[in-house]
Amino acid sequence: MTAEVVNLRQFKKKQTRAEKEKQAEQNRISFGRSKAEKQLTKALNEKAERSHQQGRIEKSEDDI
Repeated sequence: MTAEVVNLRQFKKKQTRAEKEKQAEQNRISFGRSKAEKQLTKALNEKAERSHQQGRIEKSEDDI
């Protein structure tokens, strides 16, 4: 029933590397796309926003 001995310096370095790798993965997803992919994503987001806005019910000043 002995606990595993851990070198804190090595643990911190390993943890830092893992965090950097996670950030690098996010950056690859965000910035590693072609111009066509970026334009497609932008167009899809704009279409979804327009669709969302069309379903919106606006209150008139008489209802207030």
